[in-house]
Amino acid sequence: MPLPVVTLPAVWVVAIDAAAWTFFHLSISFICMRLPLSFFLKEHAWSRIYPWERSGALWQRLFKVKYWKGRIIDGTIFLKRGYSKKRLPGKQLEELKRFAAETKRAELTHWLSILPAPLFFLWNPFWAGWAMVAYAVLFNFPIIIAQRYNRGRLTAIIASERRR
Repeated sequence: MPLPVVTLPAVWVVAIDAAAWTFFHLSISFICMRLPLSFFLKEHAWSRIYPWERSGALWQRLFKVKYWKGRIIDGTIFLKRGYSKKRLPGKQLEELKRFAAETKRAELTHWLSILPAPLFFLWNPFWAGWAMVAYAVLFNFPIIIAQRYNRGRLTAIIASERRR
């Protein structure tokens, strides 16, 4: 097993881990909030809802998203800005498009929040480095899944509105 680059007392490792995750989560959130809405109104390969997702139904079938997504804390309460995704602001086509775009912003934020996890191997024991990777995945995937579920449903509603 590889040793960490820096060896520190356990109490320092825990403190640095907590500070590092706080820094990464807040920094990535701040950067993503600064990206223009126009970026998220466009389709990208990472945010596209694919046919195999069945307008979000796949996520409901696999993970029962409807039963737990309401318990996810909206990150906008911590940063005191952003777009709350707790409830649909309206049923107008433009409001639905904005909501769908904001689910892309949230999804991108959480994908990017996983990326720093390998850095924790620099100062954590090998097993704790893997624990940090597990934390990153387990903390962010439910939010990514909820955003894809919501956007899949929104995309289907928007498509039906356009057909009318």
